[in-house]
Amino acid sequence: MPFPITNQSQASPQPPKHYGITSPISLAPPKEADLLLTRKLVEALKPYGVFEEELELQRRILVLGKLNTLVKDWIRDISETKNLPASVTENVGGKIFTFGSYRLGVHTKGADIDALCVAPRHVERSDFFTSFYEKLKEQEEVKDLRAVEEAFVPVIKLSFDGIEIDILFARLALQTIPENLDLRDDSLLKNLDIRCIRSLNGCRVTDEILHLVPNIENFRLTLRAIKLWAKRHNIYSNILGFLGGVSWAMLVARTCQLYPNAVASTLVHKFFLVFSKWEWPNPVLLKQPEDCNLNLPVWDPRVTPSDRYHLMPIITPAYPQQNSTYNVSASTRAVMMEEFKQGLAITDEILLNKSDWSKLFEAPNFFQKYKHYIVLLASAPTEKQHLEWVGLVESKIRILVGNLEKNEFITLAHVNPQSFPGPKEGNEKEEISTMWVIGIVFKKVEGSENLNVDLTYDIQSFTDTVYRQAISSKMFEADMKITAMHVKRKQLQQLLPDRVVHKRRKHSTEGPSLLTESSLDLSQDSDNSMSVPSPTATPRGGAIGQSHAPGPLGPSPSAPLATPSDTAGGHPGPTGADNEGLTSAPPPTPATHKLIPSLTRSPGPCTPAPVAPKRTGSPLLEERAKRLKVEEDPSAEKGAAGDGVSVTEMGEDIRASHSEVTAEAEMKRLPSADLSDVPLLPANPISVVKNSIKLRLSR
Repeated sequence: MPFPITNQSQASPQPPKHYGITSPISLAPPKEADLLLTRKLVEALKPYGVFEEELELQRRILVLGKLNTLVKDWIRDISETKNLPASVTENVGGKIFTFGSYRLGVHTKGADIDALCVAPRHVERSDFFTSFYEKLKEQEEVKDLRAVEEAFVPVIKLSFDGIEIDILFARLALQTIPENLDLRDDSLLKNLDIRCIRSLNGCRVTDEILHLVPNIENFRLTLRAIKLWAKRHNIYSNILGFLGGVSWAMLVARTCQLYPNAVASTLVHKFFLVFSKWEWPNPVLLKQPEDCNLNLPVWDPRVTPSDRYHLMPIITPAYPQQNSTYNVSASTRAVMMEEFKQGLAITDEILLNKSDWSKLFEAPNFFQKYKHYIVLLASAPTEKQHLEWVGLVESKIRILVGNLEKNEFITLAHVNPQSFPGPKEGNEKEEISTMWVIGIVFKKVEGSENLNVDLTYDIQSFTDTVYRQAISSKMFEADMKITAMHVKRKQLQQLLPDRVVHKRRKHSTEGPSLLTESSLDLSQDSDNSMSVPSPTATPRGGAIGQSHAPGPLGPSPSAPLATPSDTAGGHPGPTGADNEGLTSAPPPTPATHKLIPSLTRSPGPCTPAPVAPKRTGSPLLEERAKRLKVEEDPSAEKGAAGDGVSVTEMGEDIRASHSEVTAEAEMKRLPSADLSDVPLLPANPISVVKNSIKLRLSR
């Protein structure tokens, strides 16, 4: 009897596909305990609304199908009006692609959809914003239709049958658009307009991520868990210097590459293990960068000096490669690293069955964490003005954080990504306001009884920047105001809702109920580097002390705030509105980036990143004589993150823009600084310091 013939592939199995730029750390398959923990993770996620019902998912698919049909009909009509041959018109194509959280398969209930309309070469961008806009207007399912043609990435926004959709436009250099078009093909970028390249970038990055993970389902479940954790812990915001959706997706994808056979429960734990020990500023790369010889600038610290100052680079995998985390500052990175470490400690306990998954998703109380806070209030007289004003102010808050970081007496400035409705005015004048809160940690100074800290310049230069930008973009209206004030922890309850400030018990089990009203909105899934900034959020220049050479696709939608200064040593300094009224500092030694970090061994201690030069004092020369002393009960503040000192505030009799806060115990009227008390700014406003925030920290 002859021996059975065994082909070579059966005799010696093919080696597993290699993912990422390094070998995997472990190929261990999941154990039964890992599968059980994964099922428990799914159950823990369900109450938070991170999974969409099948019926709702089918409705999204139906809506996208209708939109795709509209695009094909519109492009056929355009082709006929431009007298293309009938043979071309019938097969001209056109297609709607999706990207972002929906394309990744991790969108939450009620989340919007990011979409891209791809058209052939004879369809102009102007056609998209005229005839296609009119075609959408005719559809009875379409509501809230608006075009933002002047945005960094031009977009049409609409609600289609109750589903929010943002549609970008890209015209390819093709006569027809085939149904099986793969946007990852780099040759499609040849001869394209820069706006089309920007529009394509979101789809190309999302598709690359999905092609670079070993198991898409494990990746999706892990990403859902990490995104929920990041939102619950207030570190999900690209615009404020934390990470947006695409950055979290890339970190999870890198974890999946390093542990290709692991299930979600293991991957969540390994995520915290890897990134709590990551040696920033070494970049996170999902694949080796490729040069397509299209002369598009890419992230490369060997070539571009400003790239050397990025503190937490996470590089998009599609050409042209970009750093999706250019807004990260020293403070936001420190906050995220601390959260990574705490996440590791909690998941260690979960894997040992000492805790359950609910503990990972408990929301810490930001308003009990710090002893000192800066409260920022943006107000405008009408809803429309308020919407524009808040968008601009929020896009610049990272500049204020950068200013505070440079103060020699401040160790940390932690902005809470959640905003809150401002307190109601006591006067007859109706105003709509939004409030942000920044936690401050002051430096401990040895051998000093009293320490005078002047925050006037830090805040004044920030407000100057915002006003100049508003005026230059012709958005500024009278009665648009920014108010900044220093408050202590126990005074926050007079500004914020009780349910927000109320101190939660450690490891409480309040869970999903905290997500309503005052807490985060899980439907807001568009905060990633591919999202479309509002026209008012587009900076004209750079942040403090940071050179702003155009990014890989031109100027960044929100200019990066790097801690060190690039303004000397031959690097171009900031230009435009963001530079006005701000100081530059000598450039520190650039951070050294290793393009291929080794992760096959346990990373050593973190490589120090470039540190912001501290400002020795306020440049403002005028001192105010009048002082208000604010006494504090030391026992009430014990155990807070902070400097462990009491505070005295100094300044002129400063009027708050809302009814003044009455402090507890023996505290007098709380001073605040309305640093923008200008009824109508001239065309070229001159910075005039009218108010100040000065603190006396005493042992």
